[in-house]
Amino acid sequence: MSAKAYSEQELRTLVDAFTQPVLVVEGGGLVSVANAGYARLLGLPVEQVEGRSFLDFVQPEDRSRMADRFQRVATGAPLDGRPQLYKIFSVQGATGEVYVQANPLRLEGGRFALLLSCMVRAERPRELVVAERLVDTSAGLVSARSEEGVRRVALAGLEAAGFRARLLRWEGTRWLVRDGVSLPADTHLALEALSDGRPVFGGADQAQPTHAYLPVGGPQSEVLWVAGPWVAPRHGSVLTLFAKVVGAALADAHLQADGARSRWEVEAVAEMARFVAQPVPPPPETFLARVAELLQARAVALHVTSGQGQGPGGVPRLAAHVGLEEGSDRATGVLLAASLREDGGVLSSESQGRALETLSQGRFGSGTAARLTRGGECVGVVQALRAKERPFDERDARLLATLAELLVTLLEQRRLRAESARQLTETRLLLDLARTTSGVLETASILDVASDFLVHLLDVSNCFILLYDEQAKVLRGAAASAAHRDLFRTVVVPLDSDDLAARVALERKPIAVEDLTSASTSVSAVLIDRLGEKALLGLPLTSREELIGVVLVDDVRGPRPFGPELIDLAEATCGQLALSIANARLYESLWASYAELAATRAEMVKRERFAALGELSAIVAHEVRNPLGVIFNAVATLRRIMKPGGDTAMLLDIVAEESDRLNRMVSDLLDFTRPRNPVLQPEDLLRVLQDAFDAARAQASTERPVHVSVEVEPGLTAVPMDRRQIRQALFNVAVNAIQAMPQGGEVRVRARRDTHGGREQLRIDVMDGGPGIPAELLHRVFEPFFTTKAQGTGLGLAVVKRILEEHRGEIAVESAPGRGTTFTFWLPLTQPQSLS
Repeated sequence: MSAKAYSEQELRTLVDAFTQPVLVVEGGGLVSVANAGYARLLGLPVEQVEGRSFLDFVQPEDRSRMADRFQRVATGAPLDGRPQLYKIFSVQGATGEVYVQANPLRLEGGRFALLLSCMVRAERPRELVVAERLVDTSAGLVSARSEEGVRRVALAGLEAAGFRARLLRWEGTRWLVRDGVSLPADTHLALEALSDGRPVFGGADQAQPTHAYLPVGGPQSEVLWVAGPWVAPRHGSVLTLFAKVVGAALADAHLQADGARSRWEVEAVAEMARFVAQPVPPPPETFLARVAELLQARAVALHVTSGQGQGPGGVPRLAAHVGLEEGSDRATGVLLAASLREDGGVLSSESQGRALETLSQGRFGSGTAARLTRGGECVGVVQALRAKERPFDERDARLLATLAELLVTLLEQRRLRAESARQLTETRLLLDLARTTSGVLETASILDVASDFLVHLLDVSNCFILLYDEQAKVLRGAAASAAHRDLFRTVVVPLDSDDLAARVALERKPIAVEDLTSASTSVSAVLIDRLGEKALLGLPLTSREELIGVVLVDDVRGPRPFGPELIDLAEATCGQLALSIANARLYESLWASYAELAATRAEMVKRERFAALGELSAIVAHEVRNPLGVIFNAVATLRRIMKPGGDTAMLLDIVAEESDRLNRMVSDLLDFTRPRNPVLQPEDLLRVLQDAFDAARAQASTERPVHVSVEVEPGLTAVPMDRRQIRQALFNVAVNAIQAMPQGGEVRVRARRDTHGGREQLRIDVMDGGPGIPAELLHRVFEPFFTTKAQGTGLGLAVVKRILEEHRGEIAVESAPGRGTTFTFWLPLTQPQSLS
C-alpha cells in the first residue's frame, strides 16, 4: 500500500488519467470515484455510477464472492494477487467480461480504499456464445411448468442467441404455426425432418443454408424452424441436441399436466359423488351448476327421454339447464342426435361448432355431450357448451361422461325418494295413532297415550319419550309406558353427551342397537341397569325441521334386529306423534294468547278508566283552582288590611292551610291521571337519589331528625331514565318513609345490579325503620285514593307505580309490623332512548 494519503481531487486526477476503466471503492463497497472509461463500459453517466455499490454491476452469482474478497483485502488478509475475471452488466442488458486488478490506497483521514483497474476481455467466438445461450435456455426449460411455458422459453432463448425461430405443428393434413405468423415457403422440408427424425437445412437459393427444420418430437408432432447467419450443418448437432431437450421438456410438461389433470378429475368426481350422496338429493339444476363450474362451461343442459320427460316425436325434452338465455336453448339440439348414438362423451365438429355459434348468436361455438343410460336404456343426454375460443378436448368429454353416470344416480335417488315419500304418506294415513291423539289437546296426555300405543304397535317392552329443552340444551324425560312412568320423568340427557338419545337428536335419524350387551354405544345407565335392556331403537321427533324430542323403544327379552319395515312404521308413528305434540303446543299457545288478550283487554279498560278519570280531574282542577285562587288572594288581602291577631289570625291560618292542602290534592290527582312519555337519558344515579331524598327530608319534617344513608354499587353512575319522573317516584317513597318515623331514625337506600325477570336490571331498595304496614293492607298500598294518613290523598304510591310501569320497570313492597318497610324499584339497565 502506498504511504501517500490521497485527497478526493488527487484521486479523481489519478483516475481520469487512465483510458481503460478504473474506479475507486471505499468501505462498504461504494464507488467513490470512477473514470469515463468505466462509466462508458456500463452505459451510464459518471454521476449515476459514483455513490453506488460496485456489486450492483456484477452478475448476481458472483456478488457474494466479490463482497467477501473485498472485506478480506480491507482487513489485510493475504490473497491471490492475480487479476480477477468477472461479468458486468450494462444498462442495455448486454454483459461483458473484464479482468480486475486491485491495489490498496490510503485516503485522507486514514480511510482505506481499493483502486480497481479493469481490462475488457476480448470477444469470444460466436459459436461459443451461441452454445452458451442454448445451454442457458436448456437449463431454463427445466423450470417451465407447462407446455406453453416450454415453447415460450425455447423461442425466447433462440432469439436471444441471435436466431429467428417458429414452432410448426403437423395436424395430419396441414401445418399450423403456433405463434400466428405465416408459414415458411418450403414446409415440405419440415415434413421430411419430421419423418426422418433429423435436421433438414433450407435456403437452396443462397450459397449457405439460411434456415433449418429441427424435429422436436414430444407429445405432439412439432418442428422447430430456426433461421440465422449461424445455421450450418456443422452446427447441426448443437441445434439437434437443443431440439431434443425441448422435446423432452415438452414431454415432461405434458406428463405433469396429464398427471395433474388426472388427479383433479379424480378429486372432482369424488366431490361430485359426495354431493350426490347427500341425505336429501339436490335438484338437477344444482348438479348442472357444479358441472358448469368444473368444465368452465357457459351453459349445461339436461335432456330426458324416459316417461313423461320425452317430448313430441320421441325427441328428448329439455328438463333442466343452467346458463341458457332465452332463444339460445335451440343450440342444445345440435349435439343431441350424435350423443344418442354413441357411448361416452362426444365432441362437436367444425360444422356443429358453426351451427352452435349461429343458433346461440355467438355465445357458443364448442360443445361436448354424453348419453345417460340406466339398465342399458338411454334416459337422457347432458351437454356442456363453451365459446369457440375455448374448445373442449377429449379429456373434457371423458370427464362429462363420468359425471353423466353420477347424474343418472342422482335422478334415480330423487325418483326413489319421491316414491318412498308417497308410500310413507299413505302409511301414515292408516295409523291408529292419528285417531287416538286427534281429540287430545294436552301434551302430557298425548305422550302417555302414545307411549302405551307404541309398545303394542311395535311389539317392544318399553317406550320412553324425551322432550327437547332448547334453553338448557338437554333432553328431559317426559313420558314412558305405564310400567316406568314415574321413573323416567327424572332422566336428563345433555345434548352434548355421547348418549344414544343425544346422537339421535343431533343426527335427526333413527339409530338401532340390536344387542346392547356387546355394543359400544353409550345409553343411560338408568335404562340398562334398572330395566335390563337388550336392544334399543331411538327415533327423532321433529316437526317442520324443528327438534321436539326423542322416542326410545327397547326390548328386554333379548337381542333383536329392528328391520326396515319396523323402522319405517316407527318413523311414521313418530311423525304423527310430533304433529300431535305440535298441535297441542299450538293449542296451549292459543290459550296463552287468549289469556294475554284478556290481560290486554283489562289493561285497555284500565286505561279507559284512567282517561275518564283524567278528563274528570282536569274539570275538577279547573273548577276548584279558580275558587282556590280567590281564597288565597282574599286571605292575603285580609292579613294586609286587618293585621289580625289572636283567634282571627288562627282562623286565617286554618283557611290558608286547608286551601293549600286542597291545592296539593288537586296537583296529586293531576299527576296521577296525566299521561307521561318518559324521555330516557343516561343519568347520574347517585345525584338523582340525593336530590330526591334531600327534597323529601326538607318537606316531611318530623319531631326528631331522620338520617338518610345512600349506597350505590360502583359502575352505576349513568342509568337510562327520565330524571324528573324517577326523582318524583323516589321523592314520594322517601316522604312516606320519613313520615313513618316521627320519632326519628334511619332510612337506608341501596342501589345495585340484580337479575330480575331473566335479565340484568337496576335494583333500588328504600328501607325505613317505621312501624310497618299491616299484612291485610299491604296489597292495597298502590291502589289509587287508598291511604292510612289523616291528610293523605292516596295517590302518592299509585303515581310511583305508574312511573315505574312507564319505564318498563316494577315496584314491590315488603313489610312486617314492628320491623319497618322496604320498597324495591327495578329498572332496565338498557332500553330505547325514548318510549312511545
